[in-house]
Amino acid sequence: MSEPTEHPDPATVDSPTDVAQLSTDLLAALRSDQSVDEYVQTIANLGSSALDRLGTDVDAAKTFWINCYNAAAQIGFRELTAPLENRRQFFGDRRFVVAGTPVSLDDIEHGILRASMSKYGFGYLPALFRTDFERRHRLRAVDHRIHFALNCAAASCPPIRSYHAERIDDELDLATASYLDAEASYDPDAGVVEVPRLLLWYRGDFGGREGIYDLLQRHDIVAEGERPSVSYRSYDWTPAAAKFAEG
Repeated sequence: MSEPTEHPDPATVDSPTDVAQLSTDLLAALRSDQSVDEYVQTIANLGSSALDRLGTDVDAAKTFWINCYNAAAQIGFRELTAPLENRRQFFGDRRFVVAGTPVSLDDIEHGILRASMSKYGFGYLPALFRTDFERRHRLRAVDHRIHFALNCAAASCPPIRSYHAERIDDELDLATASYLDAEASYDPDAGVVEVPRLLLWYRGDFGGREGIYDLLQRHDIVAEGERPSVSYRSYDWTPAAAKFAEG
């Protein structure tokens, strides 16, 4: 587990690595139940040039925005009354500030990490409305592994990890493998594979039906060439805050 570093001055947070590390430290502070106010304020006060440079390093950008999403969800869960009972407010309210711009969980997930894709339409529809901030800072393409990294404080969410720019690919692979191992199962006798509902909601992000089979094959859930029927698990929205991965 990463230990948070000293709170930096926003003026000194300049490189993509520095910006990403700030979000990693924020998650580490949340996990160890330390005060996060100064980290949150530093992210709010980042210079626009520092955030622009983040866009030149896709690994640092993924790290920063995944960590910010998970931190914003945990902070919002603490501050709101029954947040998951009013999911529109929880996901849509712009309570977390990045470089002077308030953003919502939906803004981070669908606008930036999913490259301006709609939260509806099973991962096939582009968003109709895009803010200038989103256009400026969104990733160029969707990495389907983010769906196994984002935690909105519900029981079916993947556990929270502090991601690091220098090893984000390995960490996302681990998150994907761990979640599928826990949430996917195959009954060859019945010819049915049961998978997380995230694969239905964002089917297009995974490359459609064939992409889902490829994913399941890569993680040894079904054998190469097998095409069982796919059943999608129900999503459990029971509140489950501070669900951190072990280790």
